[in-house]
Amino acid sequence: MFLILFFLILEAMSTKLKNLSDYDPETIPSAENMKFGIVVSEWNTEITESLFKGALNTLIKNGAQKKNIIKKYVPGSFELTLGAQLLSENTDIDAVICLGCIIQGETRHFDFICEGVANGITQLNIKHDKPIIFGVLTTNNQQQAIDRAGGKHGNKGDEGAIAAIKMIALKDSFKK
Repeated sequence: MFLILFFLILEAMSTKLKNLSDYDPETIPSAENMKFGIVVSEWNTEITESLFKGALNTLIKNGAQKKNIIKKYVPGSFELTLGAQLLSENTDIDAVICLGCIIQGETRHFDFICEGVANGITQLNIKHDKPIIFGVLTTNNQQQAIDRAGGKHGNKGDEGAIAAIKMIALKDSFKK
């Protein structure tokens, strides 16, 4: 429960202080030779497809080639972890971006899903030698999700793409 509250507070603070789509292009390495997997939740499709478009456009804008981007769907955000693991183990990609949207409802289901996804993606980062990016919105309502999927707070998909590029570059810096 603490982990969920931490992520919700962190997300709320980050979007009040910074637009999710803002980044300094001078600090972004070229993604020209990088390969990406993007796992997209089918739940809250309007939001997750907007997140995907943001991620895709940001990757391409920073040099990634469309042929080096693999998109896979999973039924919901809870399944993002296994989708990311399957992409990581069965394809030649450098990073996986997980895109989902979990909106608070009337039950504690939200808490369990948020915690499961956050823990699952964290474990994949530890287990695999590839960045697995947490691009999951955890909002109180639909409007907050819209605001973070291309609305007034930017697009979490953009942020996920930039994180993937930077983490691949960080990993590659240790090979030299």
